[in-house]
Amino acid sequence: MSTELSVPRLYALRFFYLVVAVGLAIVVWPNVVSHDIGPLTGAATANSLLAAIGLLALLGLRHPVKMLPLLVFEVVWKAIYLAFYALPLWRGGQLDEASLANIQSVLVVVLFVPMIPWRHVVKTYLVGQDAQVRSS
Repeated sequence: MSTELSVPRLYALRFFYLVVAVGLAIVVWPNVVSHDIGPLTGAATANSLLAAIGLLALLGLRHPVKMLPLLVFEVVWKAIYLAFYALPLWRGGQLDEASLANIQSVLVVVLFVPMIPWRHVVKTYLVGQDAQVRSS
C-alpha cells in the first residue's frame, strides 16, 4: 500500500520550504555573517543550527518529499519550545514583550502542521513503506 502526494500538495510543501528559507535568511543569517567576536554563547549555537535549517530548506524546493524530515523537525522543536518554555511562562503570568514576540514567531508552526502529509510520514519513516507521487 503506497501513499500518493498530489501535485498541489507538493507545491504547498515547496511554499513552506521557501517560507523557512526566506524567514531564516532574513532573521538569522545577518547574525551569522556579522557578529561581535567574543565568547561563544548558546545564541551562536542556535544561530548556526537555524542557518543550517534555512540552507537545507532550499533543498526542499527541489526535493519536497525527500526533505520532509526537515519540516517534521521544525514542527517538533517548535512544539517542544512552546510546551516546555512558553506554556509555563504563560501559565505563570510571566510573559514579557520580548518573550511574547519570540513565541509569536514560533507559533507560525501551526501553519505547517496541516500541510505535512502525516500519513506519508508515518508510512515512510515509521512503517517503512515507499510512497508514490501523483502526476495530476
